[in-house]
Amino acid sequence: MADVGLKILREDGSAAPQGEAGDVYCRLLSGTDFTYHGDDAKRQSAERDGLISVGDIGYLDKDGFLLLCDRRNQMVISGGVNIYPAEIESELLKLQGVADCAVFGIPDEEFGESLAAVIQPQPGADLSAEGVRRDLALHLAKYKIPRVITFAAELPREDSGKIFKRQLRAPYWEKTGRQI
Repeated sequence: MADVGLKILREDGSAAPQGEAGDVYCRLLSGTDFTYHGDDAKRQSAERDGLISVGDIGYLDKDGFLLLCDRRNQMVISGGVNIYPAEIESELLKLQGVADCAVFGIPDEEFGESLAAVIQPQPGADLSAEGVRRDLALHLAKYKIPRVITFAAELPREDSGKIFKRQLRAPYWEKTGRQI
């Protein structure tokens, strides 16, 4: 096995206990180091205690296995609570009639951000926003249920095939003068 350094850290830099999600910092200790071309400050901002974060959020389970939850840049902060869209997307994908989905943060005057979901239904599926919310309420805390649920025949995708969330988020944020 490769010689790897690994830490899960809270936002304040302290170690997250087993089972608590935090920023994943790691380094292949036997490999060569890297830098961002022409951007040493960006490289330094990604490092803590000699380890590097590429923006993943995860936790260590009881057996010491690393489980990834989401990406830091996709986390939604609503009313001071960190919400990981991947958790909600996972529950949406379990619902009958859902082919694909994207969950992201949108502006909210009271909480800073709230959740929106765009769902791509399977052909012939009969889904409603209220029905989706009702089904999600069986598995998620109330604050994790998207306030806005819309449906699209297809979700926009990047050349890599990943859902283009920035394109879905943009219309909600363009008139606010901010991005979060």
